[in-house]
Amino acid sequence: MRHVERHRTANIGWLRASVLGANDGLISTASLVVGVAASGAPRSAVLTAAVAGLVAGAMSMAAGEYVSVSSQADTEGADLARERGELASDDVAERAELAAIYVERGLTPTLAEQVAEQLMTKNALAAHARDELGHSDATAARPLQAALASAVTFAVGALLPVVVSAVVPRAWLARLVTASALVLLAVLGAAAARIGGAVMWRGALRVIFWGALAMGVSALVGRLFGATV
Repeated sequence: MRHVERHRTANIGWLRASVLGANDGLISTASLVVGVAASGAPRSAVLTAAVAGLVAGAMSMAAGEYVSVSSQADTEGADLARERGELASDDVAERAELAAIYVERGLTPTLAEQVAEQLMTKNALAAHARDELGHSDATAARPLQAALASAVTFAVGALLPVVVSAVVPRAWLARLVTASALVLLAVLGAAAARIGGAVMWRGALRVIFWGALAMGVSALVGRLFGATV
């Protein structure tokens, strides 16, 4: 029976997009709410800004992630096309190149040539894509998946400050949005660290620091702006 191992590398694509989306949704929308609230605006204006921030941010994250990952996919495709052409024009040189890679990794020249021969007989392009270009299914670019994950998780992260803006008394709005956002940021940071195999408290502290900084600066700007308008 084949022994199957699951590695954290397989989670890199969706995890990066999801954590980035949730953190950005929470931090940006909470900061927006805190800044508008600090300016002295009424609840209706704060809530409108929160909802607009959720929608605009989710669409922006989806578009940005799609463009970014599509560029990666284009690069991977161009590399594969070039490699396919080299295999078609000079199979012998490509086999020697693959064998040299295995020699650098510790195989004897004779064994490296045998491995290169067998792998290229089975699937030459796949062998070069993996061992020469570093491509793999686990890290392959998936633009639509990344865009969807970013948009959905941004909206999920942004939902907390929107809900708080709708139900909390105006006098407590900025403080409760800040407190609840920091708690959720700690949870997200710890969860991301846990899934990625890192130290949980360190991941939590990172996002708490940047979240608190973003909301603090936004509150300061809102207060200054509100005092001058």
